Amino acid sequence: MTKHAEDRYELFYWPGIQGRGEFIRLAFEEAGVPYVDVARQSAQEGGGVAALQKALRGDGKSLKPFAAPFVRVGDVVVAQVANVLQFLGPRLGLVPEDEDARRDAHQLQLTLADLVSEVHETHHPISNALYYEDQKDEARRRASAFVGERLPKFLGYFEEVLERNTRSEGRHLVGEALTYVDLSAFQVLSGLGYAFPNGLAQVAANIPRLLALRDHVAARPRIAAYLASERRLPFNEQGIFRRYPELDAAPVH
Repeated sequence: MTKHAEDRYELFYWPGIQGRGEFIRLAFEEAGVPYVDVARQSAQEGGGVAALQKALRGDGKSLKPFAAPFVRVGDVVVAQVANVLQFLGPRLGLVPEDEDARRDAHQLQLTLADLVSEVHETHHPISNALYYEDQKDEARRRASAFVGERLPKFLGYFEEVLERNTRSEGRHLVGEALTYVDLSAFQVLSGLGYAFPNGLAQVAANIPRLLALRDHVAARPRIAAYLASERRLPFNEQGIFRRYPELDAAPVH
């Protein structure tokens, strides 16, 4: 049973891509809490991109969000993925009760956000206003450094965090049970498997606990049902994790 189950949860994010909104969707799906994915609704239902853009302008009551994704719960508007999950975690039962564990969860979520930003920079290293095709040479150099240096460092860190979490015998990143950080780690690993399958294969032998966590999350009943549903949008070349073979490492033999 989650807290505040009677609340109405609205998610504001761009339709057609998983993007950063997917980290929040996974939390709602795992908790089994109904939510409205506003921009994916029709205009007749009060949704669509126009509704998202209107909410982005702010209502003069809550702090205006800089960008999507953000959630609205009643009169409360919360933006930035790590901040949203820190807000939702206690409500959805996806974070431990003790303050130390909650602080650790937030720190790990921020580290995952750093990783996600670096993934985005592999295909847009100069400017978001330019197409990938306008910065392909720079993207190759950025992706080479990411796959060869940054990816092993990030994943090695999370593997060590799992190993040191004796409270769950290395099964979860924080505390004894699944948290929103585990869900986010699953999403990152899934995205890396799509965008950089060869790069991920190169480090796979060094991250057995992390890969086991990914598989554990995917097999959870509510997550498995979500992944098999139409609500789970496929990865594509409009989101954060994009499959450009020329940016990946060479195949592992």
